[in-house]
Amino acid sequence: MDGKIALEEHWAIPETLQDSAGFVPSTHWEELQARLVDIQGRRLKLMDQHGIETMILSLNAPAVQAIADRARAVEIARRANDALAEQCAQRPDRFRAFAALPMQDPDAAAAELRRCVTELGFVGALVNGFSQDAAQGDGELPLYYDLPQYRAFWAEVADLDVPFYLHPRNPLPRDAHIYDGHPWLLGPTWAFAHETAVHALRLMASGLFDEHPSLQIVIGHMGEGIPAMLWRIDNRNGWVEQPPAYPAQRRLVDYFTENFHITTSGNFRTQTLVDAILEIGSERIMFSTDWPFENIDHAANWFDSASISEADRAKIGRTNAVKLFGLDR
Repeated sequence: MDGKIALEEHWAIPETLQDSAGFVPSTHWEELQARLVDIQGRRLKLMDQHGIETMILSLNAPAVQAIADRARAVEIARRANDALAEQCAQRPDRFRAFAALPMQDPDAAAAELRRCVTELGFVGALVNGFSQDAAQGDGELPLYYDLPQYRAFWAEVADLDVPFYLHPRNPLPRDAHIYDGHPWLLGPTWAFAHETAVHALRLMASGLFDEHPSLQIVIGHMGEGIPAMLWRIDNRNGWVEQPPAYPAQRRLVDYFTENFHITTSGNFRTQTLVDAILEIGSERIMFSTDWPFENIDHAANWFDSASISEADRAKIGRTNAVKLFGLDR
């Protein structure tokens, strides 16, 4: 399929490049860092070869979210966003941008998002999970965005009417004892999905979408396992008459199917895609590759031949993203 749009596609600036070093063996680091710092060369050639018209680019992880010093987080986010804007300006027909945000400081994050959207032309934000703030728990306390201090930030996102991509990161060591002795479970194998799914469920249960029903959240990797668990999340112990113990006014499945979108990033399996279509509909699924951590050819070759209807392929591959991000404006 030609004309595909991909939207979990990463790059790095020198200050954040080393954050990605642990995600591949040392024998592959030279290749990964070359992929991360390139935008206009090999990346563009691969896009041409595999029918990807546009990539929406975002900073690698955890990057800004792991900078516990607020002032430094604000500085790096702004520097990364300015650098990305310069790259996108070279090929505005092929590249768009997600803002990196210093969520340690909700007011600064809101201001930076507004600057990126209104001045730099960014189409939303991608944030790498929870943030660390030296002013709270010496930087060892994960700050999730259902917390009360983020309500004004979410109001700004709703006012700007742009999507927010919640991207994974590993749990902090203090919260990762379940993985002791099994480091292979960290990262994309399991911990990324678990961490992001819990964060997304916290947002749903918090009442955030009752306050701001127009908010749209994107999560990757075919939904981080949530689509397969939607029924059980709302219906566990169904014979027990007990009201939900959270502020949200509706079933969590309602929020997931009205306020969330998922992408195919790094999860190239047709059975999983078909299951997701059955759960949430093809209108809420979008193609992505997860370059440079996954291969563009693996993603595109699989998607182009996946056993789905051509109407669904067109929506997932292109038109859903055009609509959500206003790419035709």
